[in-house]
Amino acid sequence: MGQNARMAEGGEFRDGLSRRIAEFDREAAARAADSAEEERLRVLEEFPLDAWGELPLEWYALGPTPQGGPRYTFCGLMEYGTNALGSIRGGSAGKHIVYRHRTGEWRVVPSTLRGLGVQEAWAKVRAEFVTAFAAAASGAYGRIDELETLSYGQALTTKALATYVPDTYLPVFSASHVRHFTALLSGRPHQPHATRIRTWQANRELLHLVRETPEFEGWRPHEVVDFLYAFHAPRPRDRTVWKIAPGERASLWDDCLANRRIRIGWDEIGSLGQYESDQELKNALDRYWPHSTGRNLRLARQLLAFRDLERGELIVANRGKSEVLALGTVAEGYSYNPDVETHRHVVGVDWDTSYAQLFDSPRHAWQQTLARVPATLLREIRGGRKAGFTAAVESAPETDAELPASVRGVRDLLEHKGQVVLQGPPGTGKTRLALSVALAMAGHGDRIESPPEERAAALRELSAVPQDSHAARLTMVTFHPSYGYEDFVEGFKPATSADGAGLNLVMTDGLFRRVCMAAEAAPDDTFLIIVDEINRGDLPRILGELITLLELDKRNSVSVTLPTSGRQQTVPSNVFIIGTMNTADRSVGHIDAAIRRRFAFFDVSPDLDVLDGEVGGLGLADFLEGLNAKLDTAFGPDHLLGQAYLLADDRPIVTVEQLSHAFHHEIVPLVVDYCLGQPELLRNVLGALVNDSTGRIVQTNPQDLPAMLVDEFVAAKSGGEASAGEYGSGISGGE
Repeated sequence: MGQNARMAEGGEFRDGLSRRIAEFDREAAARAADSAEEERLRVLEEFPLDAWGELPLEWYALGPTPQGGPRYTFCGLMEYGTNALGSIRGGSAGKHIVYRHRTGEWRVVPSTLRGLGVQEAWAKVRAEFVTAFAAAASGAYGRIDELETLSYGQALTTKALATYVPDTYLPVFSASHVRHFTALLSGRPHQPHATRIRTWQANRELLHLVRETPEFEGWRPHEVVDFLYAFHAPRPRDRTVWKIAPGERASLWDDCLANRRIRIGWDEIGSLGQYESDQELKNALDRYWPHSTGRNLRLARQLLAFRDLERGELIVANRGKSEVLALGTVAEGYSYNPDVETHRHVVGVDWDTSYAQLFDSPRHAWQQTLARVPATLLREIRGGRKAGFTAAVESAPETDAELPASVRGVRDLLEHKGQVVLQGPPGTGKTRLALSVALAMAGHGDRIESPPEERAAALRELSAVPQDSHAARLTMVTFHPSYGYEDFVEGFKPATSADGAGLNLVMTDGLFRRVCMAAEAAPDDTFLIIVDEINRGDLPRILGELITLLELDKRNSVSVTLPTSGRQQTVPSNVFIIGTMNTADRSVGHIDAAIRRRFAFFDVSPDLDVLDGEVGGLGLADFLEGLNAKLDTAFGPDHLLGQAYLLADDRPIVTVEQLSHAFHHEIVPLVVDYCLGQPELLRNVLGALVNDSTGRIVQTNPQDLPAMLVDEFVAAKSGGEASAGEYGSGISGGE
C-alpha cells in the first residue's frame, strides 16, 4: 500500500471507531478474556516462575514429557494448549530455539550455540528466559533487547512475557500483525526498518498506542485484540488467499463446517511443524510418493503455506471445479490431530456459507486440494454472495488487499532497497510483474488484472512525458552490450548544426539523468525505470559513479560530480529501478558484485495456478509441471519454462491449434537451445516426441498433440497411477 493509502486508513480507523465499538460484542470478548486468564494461570501452575532456573529441557521442548512431568511441555502448552491466550502456531519447531528434530536428535537454532552440548545450550537459553522475565517485571524492557538467543524465538518469547508479566504486552505475537495494527492505530505508514525491531519491543509500542486511545480505556488487553481482529484483521493484504478442498468431493465438509475447521490429507508425513524448509518436506514426500517427485516441491510449498496460515486470513472451501462451499476466516492456526482417522492436518476456520455459489465454467486449477485464489476470482466470489446476509468476512480495502502477493512483495523491496532485479526462467512474466508494480505504485492497482486494453491504457498514461517535465513516471529501456554511460547518464552526441551544414557534438542528458530531474520537480510522485535484460549490459560502465548514489541512505543528501560535464548529480528518493533477468541466460553470472549489493533480488517462478484450463483433455498446468520436472532434472531450476508460453491475452490457450503453435514454435526451440545440440539430452526431456532416427521433433496433427503430451508429461509425472490413489486422498481433494 502507498503511504497516502496507509495514512488514510489510519484516519478512517479513528473516524469510525465509536461506531465499530458500538457494534462489537464486548461481552463475548470478556468471556474470551476470562478463558485466556484461566489458561495463563494454568501455565503459572505447571511452570512456576521460581522454578524456571532449574527447568529440565525435556519439560521445555516439544514432545512427550517424562513420567511424572506435566501433561504438556512448556512449548507444547504455548503452541497448542493456550489458544485463548494467543496463537503462535505456524512455522517449524525452530521457533522454539531448542527442540527435538523428527529424527530424534536435539537441535538448537542460533549458530552461536551449535558448538555446545545440548544441555549447555539449553542452560544459556533458560538463563535468558529468566533474565527476560525479571527485566519485564521490573520495567527494564531495554534489557530484553540485549538477549540475542531469544531473538531467534520472538513469538514464543513475547507470549511467555505476556504470560508471566500480564498487562505489559498485548496478546498478539505475529510480528507482521503487530506492525499492521501499529500502523493502523498510529496513522503512520509502515517503515521498512521496523522489520528489524523485535516483536516484544513492537508489541510494547502497540500497547502504548492502545492506552493512548480514549475509547479503549478500561478494556482488557484481550478485548482490544479481539476488537482489532474483528474489524481490522490483516487478511489478505499481506498473504495469499487459498482455495482448500475439504476431502475428495468435499466428503469432510459437514465435519469442517460443524467443527469450524479445514482438514487435509498427507497424514503419512506427520506434523508439518517438523519441517524446517520446503526441500526437507519435499524429501519426505518423495519417500512416500516417489512417482510424483516432479510436483512434490510445489506441493511442499503449498503444505507449508497451509501450516503458516494466520488468524484473519481468508480461505475458500470448494467442491469440484465449479462450486464454492463457503468463504472462511482463519480463527486458529495449524495443528496435527492424531485423534481423527484421516486428514489430520487441521486449521481452525470461521465459515460463512452465504458465499456458496456455482461458477458458469469450471476452474481447472481447482483439481488440486490447494490452489491460490487470484484477486479477480476473489472479487467474483464476493460478488456472487447471496443477498440478504450480513457479511461475516469484511473485505480489506481494495487499495492494497486486492494486489497480487508478488506485486506487494516487489513494491515492499523497492521501499526498502530502491532497486530490485526480477530473476527467473523465461516466460514467467517478469516484465509483466514489473509493469504491475508500476501501476500499483502510481495508485492504479485496480488496473493490474483489468482487461488487456484497460491495462494498456493505464500504462500508456504512465509512460507519457508531460509537456513541462523531462521524463514520464514510467520509463522502459532494454540493456544490451553497446548501451553505455552516454545513453544512461550523459555524454556528447552528434546533432545537426544550426545551419544544417554539418554535425556538432552536443552534451546530452541520458535517460537516468532526465528521470532524476523530473523526480526532483515532482517529489510527491514516484518515478520508475524498468530495465529489461539488465544483465546483458555492462553495468559498471553504464552506471559509472552513480552506483554510489543508488543506496537509499545516500539519496538526496549526497551528490557526485559528473566527469564529462562537471555538473553535480543527486538521485532523488522517489526514483526506483526494476531490472529483469532470465536465469537461463549464460551472462547472469557477469553482474558486478558491487551492483549486486545495491539491488534486492526477487525470484519469479513459473505460476501454474494461472493455467486454469485444458485443451483436448490436457491440463495445461499438469503439462507445464511435468515438462519443468524433466527440465529441472536435466538442467537445474534455472532452465524451467514459464506460464506465458501457454497464455494468450492473459488467459490460458483454448484450442489445439494454439497449443500446437506454442509447443512447436516457442517451447521446443527453447528446449533445443538448452540441449546444446545433444540428441540424448533432447530425448531425456521430450521422450517419444523425439524421432529416434533423426533426433528431431516428430510432427503431428494438432488434434493428436494433447494426447501425446499427456502420455509424455502427465502420465509419466504420476508414474501411470491415478493421482488420488498415489496421494492417499490428498492430491485430488478438489474433485
